[in-house]
Amino acid sequence: MQNLWNESEAAAFVGPLEECVYGSRLLGADMGLVLHGGGNTSVKIVEPDIHGDDLEVLYVKGSGWDLATIEAPGFAPLRLEPVRQLAQLPSLSDSEMVNQLRCNLLNASAPTPSVEAILHASLPFPAVQHSHADAVLALTNTATGEARVRELWGDSVVVVPYAMPGFDLARVCAECWADQAHDGTIAMILLNHGVFTFGDTTRVAYDTMIELISQAEAYVEDHGLGGQSPTGPELTDIDPLELAQIRAGLCACSGSPMIMTRHADDQVRDFVSRDDLAEVSQRGNATPDHIIRTKRVPMLGSDFDDYALKYADYFERNADEVAPAGGLQMLDPAPRVALDPRFGMLTMGRRAVDADIAADIYHHTIEVIEASEGLGGFVALPERELFEVEYWELEQAKLKLGGSPPPMAGEIALVTGAASGIGRGCAEALLALGASVIGLDLSKDISTAFGGPAWLGVEGDVTDPASIEATIAAGVDRFGGVDMAVAAAGIFGANAPIAKLDLDEWSRTLRINLDGVTLLLKALHPFLALAPRGGRVVLVGSKNVPAPGKGAAAYSASKAAMTQLGRVAALEWASDGITVNTIHPDGVFDTGLWTETLIAERAAAYGLTPDEYKRRNLLGREITSADIGALVADMCGPIFQTITGAQIPIDGGSDRVI
Repeated sequence: MQNLWNESEAAAFVGPLEECVYGSRLLGADMGLVLHGGGNTSVKIVEPDIHGDDLEVLYVKGSGWDLATIEAPGFAPLRLEPVRQLAQLPSLSDSEMVNQLRCNLLNASAPTPSVEAILHASLPFPAVQHSHADAVLALTNTATGEARVRELWGDSVVVVPYAMPGFDLARVCAECWADQAHDGTIAMILLNHGVFTFGDTTRVAYDTMIELISQAEAYVEDHGLGGQSPTGPELTDIDPLELAQIRAGLCACSGSPMIMTRHADDQVRDFVSRDDLAEVSQRGNATPDHIIRTKRVPMLGSDFDDYALKYADYFERNADEVAPAGGLQMLDPAPRVALDPRFGMLTMGRRAVDADIAADIYHHTIEVIEASEGLGGFVALPERELFEVEYWELEQAKLKLGGSPPPMAGEIALVTGAASGIGRGCAEALLALGASVIGLDLSKDISTAFGGPAWLGVEGDVTDPASIEATIAAGVDRFGGVDMAVAAAGIFGANAPIAKLDLDEWSRTLRINLDGVTLLLKALHPFLALAPRGGRVVLVGSKNVPAPGKGAAAYSASKAAMTQLGRVAALEWASDGITVNTIHPDGVFDTGLWTETLIAERAAAYGLTPDEYKRRNLLGREITSADIGALVADMCGPIFQTITGAQIPIDGGSDRVI
């Protein structure tokens, strides 16, 4: 484990709180230490209160903040002494604990303090760091976990048996500290949970954390316990349609659209090839914090009905004991991780980022399982205790901090011509509504046209069947399927009267504007038929379909033929629940079809300024790619679920069309 503390970097973080920010980011930057919102840190500072009197203040990580990116406002300032005294109470409900913590905030707008705030307050050190380090979990998640810890660190660490996070854990830690701590104590190891380090400064706490984890890693390596799983066979490519069918089962199981990502890396390949996969993978989580992201156990294979039945049984077995008065409502029974020797690992979530988080967590779970197996056998917590965390209101609150999912969460769109113009506007609008988007374009910049986990840009040619198939395969591997298609790629071609047509230019225009759409629809149909809310197609036509202009024969004919293709598709695909509609834009000047020089020339021909020319419609309004994108996104939404075969102008009102 590399110590990343850099004095020149740290110098920019002035004061104990800012130093805590820096140390927290270092901790959060290493996924071998904390994952996606896990872990917590704190610092105790004496500051003047509003009356000018000295007050001991505990700054502790606020719920909802990620250590990797935390800033000073992400730490909740608490009156230290009242919070420290809470650990002396015989009992404290979760709701009352949160209430007491919020009552002791010094800033009413601060985030809700970490559930481990009482524990941080109780430790007699100014700076505290807490991680769920893989290497430590590998030691503690075994039948002889405590003995392994003592063999490595002796009595220099306080060992704490597992307790429910929050007040119970703080109380148990206080008791263990009183029994075991001494002047030489350097850390506190929580079995099946993680490690706490501390010191006079964040630098000391961080250095100790790195040293401890390095020692744990060396212990595993010295015992020859790492990387002992057999090297599995190469995972073969899976038919994208089969993956989409698996996703359809996932969506049916969860009751809502879901993203599903396939992983076939070497670590996954080795793990799914284990002879004991069906047993070792079903023991539970590496640490209970992970359960809200991955469920207790992964699904083996792709039988969602069987997994859902087992999950319902698991809920029934534990719900009454955890909440005798009732009131617990079962979460959706769909898995978040699936393992199979044939397809590798699938991770799932309402958004692409959720599927990615599940993947990160389970990759680290594999590391812990592999190492723990070498140490005598991976042992997870009993399912009752894991269930308590999964249905713990404070853990569920972490998920709710993200708010309600956007309207297209879990759905996937494929947009052609997405690097610029109308295609880019459509992709941007769909992303804003929560969809994951596969963008196809000839531009080499397509991969970086947008950022974030919900975007996949693929360089390709709509006139090449192999390119379209490769794009669909990449998109299905990344997101699980295709629910919506927007055919925006197109060219205008060179203006020429029919008598002087360049037949090569004619063929090129039809190949892109018509054949490209035909190939796309042909390839996408079986995927759109699996869409959980019904497939949706929007074709980008043109005003030239109802009102062609001179010199635009190739463009007008190609868009008219494409429109007719869409009408036939609407007739043929209605029984599959797929809607197919067409829009007819006009005068969209922020696209690759127009340059400022061309706009000026056209405007001069009409005796208009460029701005007047752009607004040359009945409403006197300029139409932008963003306007087109907003309309297309609406047409992919619920308000168009009963409309198919429609042609909608978006041109500011054209007297020739009307």
